[in-house]
Amino acid sequence: MGKLYPELDGRLRKFIARQSVFFVATAPILTSNGDGGHVNVSPKGLTDTFAVLGPRTVAYLDLTGSGAETIAHLRQNGQITIMFCSFDHTAKILRLYGTGEVVLPGQQRWDELAVHFPRVAGGAAASRAPGSERSIIVVDVHRIADSCGYAVPVMEVKEERDVLDRYNAKKSAAEHAAYRAEKNAVSIDGLPALS
Repeated sequence: MGKLYPELDGRLRKFIARQSVFFVATAPILTSNGDGGHVNVSPKGLTDTFAVLGPRTVAYLDLTGSGAETIAHLRQNGQITIMFCSFDHTAKILRLYGTGEVVLPGQQRWDELAVHFPRVAGGAAASRAPGSERSIIVVDVHRIADSCGYAVPVMEVKEERDVLDRYNAKKSAAEHAAYRAEKNAVSIDGLPALS
């Protein structure tokens, strides 16, 4: 049976820390009556890319990808849901509903937030995917809910993929900027993302 929580307590933080993947969902609102375009769900992973900043605040490191739907949707309406789904023997799904903010490198809050992510702040993982950090997404969580997850299969994580790191390590800062200008300027619905 699902339960609502007033905040991310120690038990929920431990659950989040054990998960190797999380999913981010956003959607645009394209008309005055609230109809939207394409709903986006993105899998996220890699060690040390998610941080609990407080009882009702979380953030994740957004790495360069082929699209920028989440950024575009957050800039338009701010709505976001993050889902953690346990694939081990603990049957549990945790959803964090909130309002998201996009913080870009060079913006005022970047350095304050970057300390939570070793790959940006110079920790052991900092050598991985240099320059691939596109933004930090900060979420003010207004609803924390879990559900059973009984139908989710039990699976084991073999290893993290290093494909993104290897791909991005070959690019210069100028090449990263050019890629983002071409691929991340607008959403598939034409909303501004990194333009």
